[in-house]
Amino acid sequence: MKNIPVILLGCGGVGRHLLQHIVSCRSLHAKLGVRLRVVGISDSKSLLLASDLFTRELEDTFLNEVSRVKLGGSSLKTLSSFVNECQIFTNLEATRTVVDVATRLSKSTGLVVVDCSASSETMGVLNQVVDLGCCVVLANKKPLTAEMEDYDKLVAHPRHIRVGAGLPVIASLNRILSSGDPIHRIIACLSGTLGYVMSEVEGGKPFSQVVKDAKNLGYTEPDPRDDLSGMDVARKALILSRLLGRRVNLDSLKIESLYPEEMGPNMMSLEDFLSCGLLLLDNDIQERVQKASLEGKVVRYVCVIEGPRTEIGLREVPKDSPLGRLRGSNNILAIYSRCYNEQPLVIEGAGAGNDTTAAGVLADILDIQDLFA
Repeated sequence: MKNIPVILLGCGGVGRHLLQHIVSCRSLHAKLGVRLRVVGISDSKSLLLASDLFTRELEDTFLNEVSRVKLGGSSLKTLSSFVNECQIFTNLEATRTVVDVATRLSKSTGLVVVDCSASSETMGVLNQVVDLGCCVVLANKKPLTAEMEDYDKLVAHPRHIRVGAGLPVIASLNRILSSGDPIHRIIACLSGTLGYVMSEVEGGKPFSQVVKDAKNLGYTEPDPRDDLSGMDVARKALILSRLLGRRVNLDSLKIESLYPEEMGPNMMSLEDFLSCGLLLLDNDIQERVQKASLEGKVVRYVCVIEGPRTEIGLREVPKDSPLGRLRGSNNILAIYSRCYNEQPLVIEGAGAGNDTTAAGVLADILDIQDLFA
């Protein structure tokens, strides 16, 4: 039986679901000859470690309690009564402590550090643990969209890095590239929120009403401008571009926001944006949708990676194309290469959601089990 120690950074939506998956899959993993020993969990305020890193782990009952506490929005500090179960460290001690753990375990059992946070502050600790020979699995996109110098350090040991996601995009691209089949174009809808918005607008609903509906359904961030800015799509596009060998940074990408600068969070309150600002965007969006329809096309918010350029924004695509047929909040990618030239490789499915992403992270942890004795 392979015993793989795991430290989880971030136990919000994705991290909490990952803990639940680990517990519920115990019998399946046992048949595979693997046990994931969760020896540490952190949130923005605290780090909890097993009382003995070599012989103990955080028990499944404790992991379930962590899930319950985090679902309620509380900090891990509220679990201080479990002093016999774990050691508790403050956030200020967390980075040094995780590196200390990695130093100790890298020489014996090995370690997987899983980043399910939404922080850009984890880059330092991730680089240090990779340098020590430990493995890193990422659901957090921000370390992979850092400046090229930091990115290069993180991916210097590619066998030790995995990127968990809801769709098997990274694995598919790596498979194509490793076969010597050059990828020359990717066009993709990478935002479930914007996919839903544009397909609903196509049906005749005003853009402002669709955005408000999406917010009420929980599809958008609390401030929908976080989605409408296109920055989440841009981060995903940057990761794909770098995977294809492009040495680009986020500020070099061409990104189309769906609202003007004067409606940004620093210029207009959320209340004013929802009540007044959105209405001012309706006509332009509707005109673009109607014009596309007359040409047998639909409007989608896409990223296009082709040659040296990576562009993110609204684009008209044929109605009968894979992206044109997209409905609802699914994600879709069309990948064009020498082998997939006339008919692209299309990957489609639920690209968002904590449960789906957590399942992808768990699969990536298991993918690197051969690195452990």
